[in-house]
Parts: sequence; structure tokens; C-alpha cells
Amino acid sequence: MEEQQTGALVRRCLAGDAAAWEEIVRLHNRRIYNLCYRFTNSPDDAQDLTQDVFVRVYKTMGSYHIEKGAFTTWLTTLTRNLLVDHFRKSKQDRITDSIDAGLREEDDSLSLGDRLEDPRPNPDDRLASKEAQKMVQMALARISPDLREAVILRDLQDMDYKEIAQVLRVPEGTVKSRINRGRMELARLLSRNKRQVSNE
Repeated sequence: MEEQQTGALVRRCLAGDAAAWEEIVRLHNRRIYNLCYRFTNSPDDAQDLTQDVFVRVYKTMGSYHIEKGAFTTWLTTLTRNLLVDHFRKSKQDRITDSIDAGLREEDDSLSLGDRLEDPRPNPDDRLASKEAQKMVQMALARISPDLREAVILRDLQDMDYKEIAQVLRVPEGTVKSRINRGRMELARLLSRNKRQVSNE
């Protein structure tokens, strides 16, 4: 049902309906921002890249065909390609230097995407949650890009294996293997971080 609605929005947008474009952006903005943030670990970069994604979506929307697959898969593929281009331009295979920059940002901007759905828990819960997010983000930034993108798409973007295989252009078996290896690596890093924190 959602894909039919999206298909109708795309058709309206291609026909020049500005309200349809605004609705597409509204429906997918947080998802794309969160994806960009998880890859860059920088609110500013994530915001810039989200805008770049939507500029590219607007320019290439005519190439989307509902028969070829879900709009979210097409959109995620486009986002992933833009992120790959971004990392190539900045000549970074691993984003480790950005950890310090990300942690120096104000706490409330660090989890901007997540804050949008915050049902106002008490301050202690919010602080614990923010610390957990920070630890996960730091650990994500330390695993290889191939493993990181597979884990993000599965565990944080909630995509299924088939969709991830389409986005990454690899077999489903490779997707599953990367997700398993990425989760094991994340668990190892988070466990080590937890031990370090408790020893301080």
C-alpha cells in the first residue's frame, strides 16, 4: 500500500506537483538523514549529504520505476552511491578521525535524527540512551566500511537481506556474512568500551 502511495506521489511530482515533492521529502527525510549520520558520524555532514541526496532524487526521479522494486530500495541505493562518492572524494576508507569531531559537537545535535522521535523519557534515561548511542556510533566508525554499511542497513534501517543485496550489489549470502561479521566486531568493540568505562 505504501509503495502504491509513493508511486502516486512520484507520478504527481514528475507532473510538476510541488506538494507531492514536499510530501516525498517529509516521508523520507529522517530515514536519509539517519543513514547519512550513521556513515559520517557528523551532524553537519549528514545534513549536507541529505540535501545532496534529495537534489539527486529530484533530478533522477524519472529513472525510478515501481515495477523494478520498492522506492525505499531505490532511494537507499542512490543514498549509498552518494555516500561512496563522498568518501572517495575525501579519500577516506575508514572514518576514524571524525569520532573526536563528532564527540565535540553539542550533545543535543549529536543525536538530532533520533531526537525527532523522542517520547520525552526522564533525564536519567535520556542521558543513558545518549551515552549508549555515542558508544554505538564510536564502535560503528571503527569497523570496516563494508561491514558497517551492511549492519546499518539491516539493524538501523531495518531493510531485509534481498533489499540490502540490491543496494550493495552483492549476493544475499555476502550480505548475511557481512552482517554477522559486523555484529561480532561491534559486540567486541562495545564490550571493550564498556570495560574501559567501568575501569575509569
